[in-house]
Amino acid sequence: MQILRHSEHTLKTALISKNPELVSLYEKFNAGEQRLMNEAFQLSSSLFGPISVHSRSDWITSHPEAPQDFEQFFTDRYRNKPCPEKHIIYIQSIGSLGNTRVISEEYIKWLKGYCEAFFYGLTVKFLEPVSVSATRCAFRVNEHTQNLQIHAGHILAFLKKKKPQDAFCIVGITMIDLYPRDSWNFVFGQASLTDGVGIFSFARYGKDFYSTRYEGTVKHPRRTSSSDYSIFDNYYNPEITSILLWRSCKTLTHEIGHIFGLRHCQWLACLMQGSNHLEESDRRPLNLCPICLRKLQCAIGFSIVERYRALLRWIDDEPSHASRATPRNSSVHVNLPKPVEAFKDWREWVVKCIAVLEK
Repeated sequence: MQILRHSEHTLKTALISKNPELVSLYEKFNAGEQRLMNEAFQLSSSLFGPISVHSRSDWITSHPEAPQDFEQFFTDRYRNKPCPEKHIIYIQSIGSLGNTRVISEEYIKWLKGYCEAFFYGLTVKFLEPVSVSATRCAFRVNEHTQNLQIHAGHILAFLKKKKPQDAFCIVGITMIDLYPRDSWNFVFGQASLTDGVGIFSFARYGKDFYSTRYEGTVKHPRRTSSSDYSIFDNYYNPEITSILLWRSCKTLTHEIGHIFGLRHCQWLACLMQGSNHLEESDRRPLNLCPICLRKLQCAIGFSIVERYRALLRWIDDEPSHASRATPRNSSVHVNLPKPVEAFKDWREWVVKCIAVLEK
């Protein structure tokens, strides 16, 4: 294992900048906010640590990229910025997300509530679910895993056409595996930053996807017409476990972060690190490092402590008024217990951050 540790000077410059204008902006943060973000360059910090590389297949080794500090983010004239006319994050589910309609609706509500807390200050809305056939996307049976897959690029084109006028972005979520082109095995997700659209699959986050017991295998693949979507009828959905919810929240916020213009983080252990495989994705924390936190705060303008309080309320299952909404056509109004066991350690971390902010 290799530890990528930057110097105090490097991290301080990446966070604050040497540009007098950006230094002045940083000094407008209150004492608690500066105390928290200054943890970025405290080598003994218990809140933010260095990036660890476990193998040559890890993202940072196999995909060399130029790092993005706060100044580069701030001066990027092409990045997407929310504004009063475009301030809503829309979530569009494609295909069923759970084994029952109630489970699907609750899962969407949990993801919506998490995004509202993470991107604190923006509105998050979910659109009425659509079937795979409504997207008119290409599909296939993966020759290696024998599971169904849908074409990510075609889904992006569908979402772009459906994007509401007041949308900052629209993201599709599905429990069906994705592929970006015929030569690729699969992809977890794909986004168009210029169009503000993304599609993400949680199919491989189920506990049994990589086991011989996986029930999403197409037992007897049959050649079907490209317009015959009946193969998706009653297709397998993994159980919504705590680890699946944890992974889903992580992927969704990471990818929406890209739409805000945050590139892969190479400074500290951070949600915005790239990941090449599930093991690496699981090592990536739920939280943003101070450098990426400043980028997101700059884009949205939230109170840092209020954002952490909102995340804590979500973990403690105290829904906001907006998060109680259910799809218009919902016939059942129930509240299933939110499976947050996998968030236990992160809850303790959030509490520590709030304590630093309020000291």
